[in-house]
Order: sequence, then C-alpha cells, then structure tokens
Amino acid sequence: MKTRTTVTLAAATLLTASLTACGSSGSGGSASSGNSTPMASSSSSMTSDAGSGMSSSAMGSESGMGSSMASESGMGSGAANAAQPFGPACSTVPKDGKGSFSGMAQDPVATAASNNPALSTLTAAVKKAGLVDTLNSASALTVFAPADSAFAKIPKADLDAVLADKAKLTKLLTGHVVQGRLSPQQLAGTHKSLAGTTVTVAGSGENFKVDGNSAVVCGNVQTANATVYIVDTVLMGK
Repeated sequence: MKTRTTVTLAAATLLTASLTACGSSGSGGSASSGNSTPMASSSSSMTSDAGSGMSSSAMGSESGMGSSMASESGMGSGAANAAQPFGPACSTVPKDGKGSFSGMAQDPVATAASNNPALSTLTAAVKKAGLVDTLNSASALTVFAPADSAFAKIPKADLDAVLADKAKLTKLLTGHVVQGRLSPQQLAGTHKSLAGTTVTVAGSGENFKVDGNSAVVCGNVQTANATVYIVDTVLMGK
C-alpha cells in the first residue's frame, strides 16, 4: 500500500510538471504570435507606402507628360498662327475655292494669282508679257503683287503704253519679284529684284511699306512656289 501511494504521488507530480511545461510553451507561442502581428502590420504599412509612392510618382509623371503635351500643342498653335496671311485686304480673298488661301497654296504663283479676283489686272499683264511659265517654273520666289486698285492709280494712257511695250512691261513686272521666299520676319531690308532693280521694305509685324509708298495690304500669302505680298501701289523700280 505504501509503495502504491508513493508511485501515485510520483505520477501526479510528473503530470503536474508536464502540464506546467506545456503551459509555458503555449504562452511562448502566444507571445510569438503576438510579436508576429506588428511585423505583419509593419510589412503591410511598408507595402501601402510603397504603393502610394509609386502611384504618386506615376501620377506626377503622367501630369508632367500632360503638361508637356499641352505646351507642345500651344507651340504648334503659335506656329500655325504665325504662318497666317495678314492685312486688311485679306478679308476680300474668297473663303474657299481656287482663289482662297488654301486654294492658292496648291498652285504655282502665276496660276494662283489668276484665281484671285483682286489680282485680275496683274494676271492680264503677266500673260501679255509672256511670264506665266517663267514664274510658275521658278523654285522659290517672293512676289510683291499689285492689287487691281494699285493699277487703277496709274493714268490710263500711261498704263496702256506700258502694256503695249513688252520690254517695258517685263521689266516693270519682274521688278516686283525677288528670288527666294521671304517670311514676314525677313521682309524688312533691301532686296534685288529679277529686273535688277532695288526693292526696299520698311516695317515689322503686320505693317510694311515697300519703296516708301506702297503698303502691304495682304501679306504672307502662300502659293506652291512663292510667298506673295499684295501691295496697294505699283512699284516703279529704282
């Protein structure tokens, strides 16, 4: 009996020790589990921050690209506006058809002028002088084209005399033509005409005078091979 009681007490003591050890292990497991939660939270936070940073960076990049595209669009618009014809007489040019600005841009200069109703007298003079092919086949020209109103300033007898003399007419007309295409920014200055005369242009922006008394009334008109500046007075050459 004494022996059995001793064994029972020993077994009970061993069971208690075992349960205590298991409890300690469970507590350690809980602590470990508790410690892992902050780590997971920190990892989640880092992932979120990284995602936010990447998102902000991407948005900033897209915004920058948008600004760049808008800037380029503005530049394109400015370039387009700079290339437009200018002057009070431009309003009389047809809005569509062969005689419009877009229509004239498709044809060489003599043909283009013939389609513009404001240049009918000039067109007749060019044909009479036999200069149609010469002007149309040139590679790059600047033409100071007298409007019909410019020819109307010349006394009829004087105009008829010039129209009847091919040599004089040719010199008069080629005195309105300069080799090379001059933009409005290049227009001011002294230029040599195809007739060998001097053409002097003063002014800037959209206000120019040629040879001192002939105003550009519609400038920077493009044709297939020339830039045209319509003027209100015939140039007599110097």
